[in-house]
Amino acid sequence: MKNLKIGIIGLGPIGQTLAVHFKEAGCEIAITDLDRDKLTLIRKNGIELVDKIEKKAFFKHVYNSIEELLEHDFDLLISAVKAYHVDSIISQIEKKAKKDIYLLSAQNGIDIRVKYISHFRDSQIFRMVVNFAGTLQSPNVTAVNFFNPPNYVASVDDSQEEIAKWMADTLNSVNLKTEKVDSFIVANKIWEKTILNAALSPLCALSGLTMKEAMNNPDTLEIVEQLIYEAVEVAKAEEIKLPENFVKLCIRYLSNAGNHMPSLAIDLMNKRRTEIDYMNGKIVDYGRKHYIRTPLNLTLTNLIKAITTKNEIK
Repeated sequence: MKNLKIGIIGLGPIGQTLAVHFKEAGCEIAITDLDRDKLTLIRKNGIELVDKIEKKAFFKHVYNSIEELLEHDFDLLISAVKAYHVDSIISQIEKKAKKDIYLLSAQNGIDIRVKYISHFRDSQIFRMVVNFAGTLQSPNVTAVNFFNPPNYVASVDDSQEEIAKWMADTLNSVNLKTEKVDSFIVANKIWEKTILNAALSPLCALSGLTMKEAMNNPDTLEIVEQLIYEAVEVAKAEEIKLPENFVKLCIRYLSNAGNHMPSLAIDLMNKRRTEIDYMNGKIVDYGRKHYIRTPLNLTLTNLIKAITTKNEIK
């Protein structure tokens, strides 16, 4: 299968990491972001990955807007924006993109795919579970703090397995280990990843502790465990298949977390919107659906939302 032409919307750590790797694999890449200063730096100095992954790439096609980007002829469009930006970019894609374009959602959170399938055919949409994370050292430099391979990618209705396999094979060819799975497995993996994020991200945001500090403190560790237990009960009611000894595996995984803040905490500190509605908020929503109480997840969700509302009023 020939290399696909790829457009990437959103150049945070996920978008930058995917852009560099698909470019290294020989794909034609076009990119855009809301931050014009970031785009200027990328045009001049390229995108650099440091820390756990050390790579650099330069890009010929750097656009100032989604509208400009969509003038380019793509096979695949990757959405790597925050979950709360999805609605606005979908409306722009619908107006400008060609009708048979493929869409890959490379975002954390439960039910993100629902936003896409309400506007595009199921056969156009792919979902990726990203198991690397990073922080921006500067607008065009991502410090990849960890990579717990593999990533997972799937066609949401399993009708486009060849293209999903091409994505996985292409990323594997440049050592960003990615596994092609079916839609049921990717749904399970989305819940696994969301539970991990929900257990630490809002806690760090509210406490000011780094992930490592939160896991090393017995008081906050107890909260982490209870958050996971609540989420696991909800996931089971939703018929999500989690690994055996999942709570213990989560604690083991999170115990290796780095001495830095998760992205949700950084967003809150910078008075930006957060993705809490697609993390702990979704656990609360599905808990209500099954009449399962999730008091800790509800408390953290509402506190993050209250602080965000106060910041927006200011």
